[in-house]
Amino acid sequence: MTDLPTPRGKLTEQRVLADLTWLRVGGPADYFFQPADLEDLQSFLRDLPAQVDVFAMGVGSNLIVRDGGLRAVVIRLGRGFNGIEIKGGEVTAGAAALDAHVARKAADAGLDLTFLRTIPGSIGGAVRMNAGCYGTYTADHFVHAQAVTRAGEVITLTADDLQFEYRQSVLAEGAVMISATFAPPKGEPASLHARMADQLAKRDATQPTKDRSAGSTFRNPAGFSSTGQADDVHDLKAWKVIQDAGMKGATRGGAQMSPKHANFLINTGGATAADLEGLGEEVRKKVYDSSGITLQWEIMRIGEE
Repeated sequence: MTDLPTPRGKLTEQRVLADLTWLRVGGPADYFFQPADLEDLQSFLRDLPAQVDVFAMGVGSNLIVRDGGLRAVVIRLGRGFNGIEIKGGEVTAGAAALDAHVARKAADAGLDLTFLRTIPGSIGGAVRMNAGCYGTYTADHFVHAQAVTRAGEVITLTADDLQFEYRQSVLAEGAVMISATFAPPKGEPASLHARMADQLAKRDATQPTKDRSAGSTFRNPAGFSSTGQADDVHDLKAWKVIQDAGMKGATRGGAQMSPKHANFLINTGGATAADLEGLGEEVRKKVYDSSGITLQWEIMRIGEE
């Protein structure tokens, strides 16, 4: 094993990651690091041997860790990286702050980040994946983010640096995002909270929120998220092409495409990462065979089989 720096935070060898992901699958990471604070993260990354890979992990809501685990240091930010500050019409949130908490705090201050309320995950992941809902994307209100490089330097990233696209952005290899700042439109707190309550009710009525899932499995082929509007066009939604291919409710081992929402891959109990990813690939093949459309994974898959 490579000699690693000795941090003040918690560094664990061979940490199984299954219990840290929403799908509850995955083998061990070679190392798992929870930094004590910003300085601890900076010095650890600065002194980490260059040949050791780094993977920054959020709350594991959009992730399949393969059964063989990860040959890397997995870094998970916790307390000290989850603060939310509202100043001069801008919202700055730590990368570990939950999307839902940020949406509620912003609404309290009369600022509209309501689209974040139903997105499972943390701000670091929302920026990294340009998360979106109801026709609004993270990029729409993004001002800048801060990250720590492998050299241990804190840098500021603009939208140009991140090159936002549908469900993705670009971040330097091994860099760890620590915060992001947004400039949302203003709104009346009571109406913003009412809108979020309505969004939650709609989500719970149409999605398997009680099951072990990782949110939407595949990107919508047209490159647009559902707007949630009454006149929303569903012709090229991922759930529609999966349903049309006869794969709604399909199973493999303990994995299933949800009978409630065809684009949700769920662990019904005892699924392996191979079951989940294998079923997803089967869905992609069936959709391609029936419609000529190649679905792109929205769930991130990492590690070794």
